[in-house]
Amino acid sequence: MKKFMILSMALFLGVLLAACGDASNSDADGEGKMKVGLAMNTLNNPFFVDLKEGAEETAKEEGIELIITDSQGDPSKQLSDVENILQKNPDLLILNPVDSDAAAQIVLIANEQNVPVITVDRQAAGGEVVSHIGFDALKSGNIAGTFVAEALGGKGKVVEIQGILGTNVGRDRSQGFNDHLKGMDGIEIIASQSANFDRGEALQVMEDILQANAEIDAVYAANDEMVMGALSAIEAAGRLDEIIVIGTDAIDPALDAIRESKLEATIAEPPFFLGREAIHTAIKILDDEEVEEMVTLENTLVTEENVDEIKTR
Repeated sequence: MKKFMILSMALFLGVLLAACGDASNSDADGEGKMKVGLAMNTLNNPFFVDLKEGAEETAKEEGIELIITDSQGDPSKQLSDVENILQKNPDLLILNPVDSDAAAQIVLIANEQNVPVITVDRQAAGGEVVSHIGFDALKSGNIAGTFVAEALGGKGKVVEIQGILGTNVGRDRSQGFNDHLKGMDGIEIIASQSANFDRGEALQVMEDILQANAEIDAVYAANDEMVMGALSAIEAAGRLDEIIVIGTDAIDPALDAIRESKLEATIAEPPFFLGREAIHTAIKILDDEEVEEMVTLENTLVTEENVDEIKTR
């Protein structure tokens, strides 16, 4: 009997200590530590890696639990990823869509579960999104068009390498570029082809265009991954000195290429700040503060004159 009483008391104390430990953890986390899902469209691209790192660093600073998934550029996988995130009862979902149309279904599923949604970089074509964090893609395309027109003195043959046209970013960057050059009689867009924001695809696309066209004066690629692929093809063909090239995003390899005088320009849309702003906006929403429906960060033309002044994080 005495042994039984001692054992019972030990068990009771163990349970009590465990309960105290749980209470201690709860206090440390605050009442309900914020849990946020981040569904990335891909992490096989430096732009989106930087976006994720901006969100991760800021979430750590703010004491937020961040659940990150990588859809590897597959809309159906992104749907499955988000369903898995929602099973973990997040307070909010940050969605970086693979495809704007496919993202609408994902947003609707989150809406049904009363989980607020923020989209980042790319927009969703439907569903209720509390806030979108991004850059003005039309403006970026327009900046690129302006740069090309001025660099060529209003006359020349131009190649456009487009992004994923199933995303608002891909469509808007192309539209902004073409809108600016429309009506300029001296400028001819001799090729306009998608490489899906992919470096390898852009390399192949540019190789084919170079073989088909003896005269090319300028190339605009809708992101820097594609511009790096295009540059590789142009350099291999020995035509780097005769073609003006501009990209978009200002990832480190593109900035280095500007410093090396291989790339004339890019348009800074630093993705790290997208991730940081997405987390700050998530906190405001969960604290019941008002937020803008569209949070548009500033984009800037980068050339050799200001390349060392650009902050990417």
